[in-house]
Amino acid sequence: MPRTEPLGSIALLRVLLSNPLEAWTQAHFEEPIVTSGLSIGRVAVVSDPAGIRRVLLDNCSNYKKDWLQQRVLSAGLLDGLLAAENAQWRVQRRALAPMFTPRSVARFAASMVDAAEALGDRLRAREDEVVDIAVEVTRVTLDVLERTIFSDGFGRNAEDIRNGMKIYFEAAGRIDPFDMLGVPDAVPRLTRWSMRPAMRLFSGAIDTIIASRRLRIANAPDEAPHDLLTLLLTAKDPESGQALREEEIRANVLTFIAAGHETTANCMTWVLYLLSQSPEWRERLQAEADRELAGGIDGLADRLVETRAVIDETNRLYPPIAAISRTTLEADELAGQRIKRGTMIVVAPYVLHRHRTLWSRPNEFDPTRFLGSARTEIDRFAYLPFGAGPRVCIGAGFALQEACIVLATLMKHFTFTVRPGHVVWPVQKFTLRPKGGLPMIVRRRG
Repeated sequence: MPRTEPLGSIALLRVLLSNPLEAWTQAHFEEPIVTSGLSIGRVAVVSDPAGIRRVLLDNCSNYKKDWLQQRVLSAGLLDGLLAAENAQWRVQRRALAPMFTPRSVARFAASMVDAAEALGDRLRAREDEVVDIAVEVTRVTLDVLERTIFSDGFGRNAEDIRNGMKIYFEAAGRIDPFDMLGVPDAVPRLTRWSMRPAMRLFSGAIDTIIASRRLRIANAPDEAPHDLLTLLLTAKDPESGQALREEEIRANVLTFIAAGHETTANCMTWVLYLLSQSPEWRERLQAEADRELAGGIDGLADRLVETRAVIDETNRLYPPIAAISRTTLEADELAGQRIKRGTMIVVAPYVLHRHRTLWSRPNEFDPTRFLGSARTEIDRFAYLPFGAGPRVCIGAGFALQEACIVLATLMKHFTFTVRPGHVVWPVQKFTLRPKGGLPMIVRRRG
């Protein structure tokens, strides 16, 4: 349950460091906009769809990424698509767009099926055991990346990458007390020290895969894989003809390894948890998987209609994006309130997706919200699992297809039960994940 009253400064700082989800109050889930003053300045949490549209689309030039978000992304991502601004962002977006068209994404379906079957083989070997599903789905998403957009591999053992990413997200997702207190950037952040070994691992791996691919392109350009890495290395600005800088290439490789597995893995983790609590929807997805997986790979994700509805509802309750934040460049008006220049605007999907004025029974799991005509009744700016506007996630179609295929494969072969006594609790880090993982008992379907 949300708090009835806001926390004081010290208590708020403590909660923001441990789990920012626990700082939300009832007002955030009931009011279109909630403003407050913090040590970092004026903050407005916006849950009004029209106001969000103005920030992310209609007047987006008046709202730039704020300094706190830039610090969170500063660990290797600042020059990549996720954090780039203006012309730098536009050049990168154009360069990467061909990789994520619906036709390109559809070609990855067979590789996603193969990765899902490999996960099934691992789970069969551990039948009736307690398995941390949060770990296993992370492994399958990394496997998908290696089979599709990084087809030469990661330059390191995938398990090393997975462990490194766990450390990376634990550190990158923490709000440092010095940031909240306005301590100058020159002062080192202790929360980032634990990230150093992971960043060294990533740096070495990225250097390896870039050097290897450059050599392949130079020696046999027609034989180089047409994947994301080749697109990055050969991309040129259509106006200036300028190639991406080395820092941009490196940042985007890390961006897509990080974002390409963490958010999708968390989504699938939450789906399996919710299905373990809903026998009705588990049976519906099992029946759909039995029917549609027998129909071949072509158009498979599009045929998994109820699986997609469950994924969409899961992303409503446990959205992959913790918060979208911007700084107001000039004064504006949002949700009937005057917003001063320099105000930090926060759009929190976890709050927005459970807002009592926008959703009926907002805390209940009900995938029918996303079936048939009901889907069309949802305001585009009331549901933001992948953001909105020009900066909507470029890989959304890839992630949704992957989640549909992997989950259908799992539903066809297995049932999952949360280990007795384990309490599932969401924790906000870089993304939203269950505290302590998700230990589940895996059984084959009879």
